[in-house]
Amino acid sequence: MRTLIIFALVGFGAQLVDGALGMAYGVTSTSLLLVAGISPATASASVHLAEVGTTLVSGAAHWRFGNVDWKLVLRLGVPGAIGAFLGATALSALATDDAAPYMSGILLALGVYILLRFSVRPPKVATARTSPHRSRFLSPLGLVAGFVDASGGGGWGPVATPALLTAGKTAPRTVIGSVDTSEFLVALAASVGFLIGLGSEVLDPWTVGGLLLGGVLAAPLAAWLVTKVPAPVLGTLVGGIIILTNARTIFKAVGVTGGALTTAYVVIAALWAAAVVVAVRKLRRTRHTEAVVEDPRDAVTVNSD
Repeated sequence: MRTLIIFALVGFGAQLVDGALGMAYGVTSTSLLLVAGISPATASASVHLAEVGTTLVSGAAHWRFGNVDWKLVLRLGVPGAIGAFLGATALSALATDDAAPYMSGILLALGVYILLRFSVRPPKVATARTSPHRSRFLSPLGLVAGFVDASGGGGWGPVATPALLTAGKTAPRTVIGSVDTSEFLVALAASVGFLIGLGSEVLDPWTVGGLLLGGVLAAPLAAWLVTKVPAPVLGTLVGGIIILTNARTIFKAVGVTGGALTTAYVVIAALWAAAVVVAVRKLRRTRHTEAVVEDPRDAVTVNSD
């Protein structure tokens, strides 16, 4: 029961992050499972099996709040499912000792990307509720994102969501809702690939059940938070957590110990704190600018100073 509660909390927190940012459920939960000592392939398989349920509930919640463009879901999700199946097959074939540094390297890189993406250069804002992107852009994007997601234990959101937001052609809530909804196809295909490659005997029902329970409970709240939470600050915080958890595995693999290990963690923490400060300042400046535009009287006050 204790194990179920722990992994339910992991799933709940990861789903809140994923629903608010359109990314990081797999990256966050897989990182924590690796820290707990679960093998890379089993960790990714457990997360994707849980995601079959969480993404279904999350997609329904996003649809309920009007955040889904179904054409975008299909054009992105179908090639994503193909890539996920291939990624799961590739990871299942790797030995545990080889897979751990590989997966942590991918997760660490995604953590750095998420941190920098939301602190230094927040996504553009658009208002279109349907995506103008065509299959020639979405198909390769989905294929790559699906492969990275399954082979790295996460990455569907960190690859697909920023690519769509950077274009600045679709409202963020539609991008996030559609990416989350299409992830159901990705999780389903990855799960099939892992079950074929690993078999069901390596999976722990308490781990999968806990992640599923926590994610399902958090999904409706996460769909609501996407319109309320300051994404730059949350994305920066989550990016730092992902970097710290996966740096541990990388340092262990390359033999970093003692004073060098302590120094490395201090440097990571300092850079993380600086990124959070930058994100908060950018958010405050943005809100101040928007307030000035909405109330011209504020502009007079600012100019008089």
